[in-house]
Amino acid sequence: MTPADETPVRVGVFGLLGSGNLGNDGSLEAVLGYLRAEHPEAVVDALCGGPEAVTTRFGIPATRLHWYRGEYRTASRAGAIAGKGLGKIVDAVRTAAWVRRHDVVIVPGMGVLEATLPLRPWGFPYALFLLCASGRLLHTRVALVSVGAAKIGSRPTRALVRWSARLAAYRSYRDAPSRDAMRAMGVDTACDEVYPDLAFSLPAPPSPELSGPRGTVCVGVMNFHGGNDDRARAEEIHRRYLDGTIQFVRALIEEGRPVRLLTGDGVDAPVVAAILDAVDSPLVTAAEASSLADLMKETAAADTVLAIRYHNLICALKVGTPTLALCYAAKSDALMERMGLGAYCHPAREVDADRLLEQFRALEKRSAELRQTLTERNLAAARQLKHQFTALTAALFPATGHTHAQEAP
Repeated sequence: MTPADETPVRVGVFGLLGSGNLGNDGSLEAVLGYLRAEHPEAVVDALCGGPEAVTTRFGIPATRLHWYRGEYRTASRAGAIAGKGLGKIVDAVRTAAWVRRHDVVIVPGMGVLEATLPLRPWGFPYALFLLCASGRLLHTRVALVSVGAAKIGSRPTRALVRWSARLAAYRSYRDAPSRDAMRAMGVDTACDEVYPDLAFSLPAPPSPELSGPRGTVCVGVMNFHGGNDDRARAEEIHRRYLDGTIQFVRALIEEGRPVRLLTGDGVDAPVVAAILDAVDSPLVTAAEASSLADLMKETAAADTVLAIRYHNLICALKVGTPTLALCYAAKSDALMERMGLGAYCHPAREVDADRLLEQFRALEKRSAELRQTLTERNLAAARQLKHQFTALTAALFPATGHTHAQEAP
């Protein structure tokens, strides 16, 4: 219990949470689990993309991240452009006021220091910079916990990300390439650690019953058009990815294999619809997953998984299902290597259905061996994340009591 002469520590969580991305919400779930177990006295609230969804699901108060509700819609009219511009000024004041009310702010995982998907500097990178700058000015510790990072080509985005990282009081990364990328962008990472993605700390579902269809393959899809540097050929990349995935699914159906389509974000629905339209078979069904727990249940019941979204990969690997990855960024390759499946990666921008099927069949031949490997790697990940949370407590929650946090040296 908190002594009578101390006030409970005030913890904020920040990010594009509650906005439909299951991976982001899974990272929040992991951090809330840590706080409730290790710091039950903490008073927690969020500044996030979908406050209503966060409050409904996680039971914490939440505030909308952006004052202007059309922040992530393309502004073509004068009124929308003016609204966005005014929003930048208002958000600076709103963010500082929110940060001031907290002792600690945690950014739970997510790829907040990367631009591997299309991203504009005045969107989330600007919001993250406001957070970290406010934390430094107002002496509130801001922690970037097991976050993803990647080298960024756009100069404005790179500058905002670099300064955000420099101003944070605590940083850890979900893989070594993320730390290397921040070092390459001019951030001193000498004291920064690498831990597994926070989703590996979530509870795994119980072993599935064997009553389901044998031979099921889960295919995780994504409305993928490349990243920031691929805008000129975005449609070409998307068409090649979609065509290759359709050919892969069709080949499995011809062999009589049931296929279960998975998403990780609401924006992936058109890809599911396109596959169902192109492959008209009762063997192809679509799951309605609303959390990483749902995705883990689906992948645990499958023989094998093909996935592109990063947290779809994590869910499959965490439950020990042999997985083939369509990789669009270094984080996916690093994850597969960490889990002992580095040989089973395929480039998402250059999908070759024939080669994909070859890799898939090679994967299935080693299924029993790879399941044992995944069991061992998951145990290691659990130990590393336990250390991550211990380090986080030492950095953010001083044992002398919950006075207002001081700026990191």
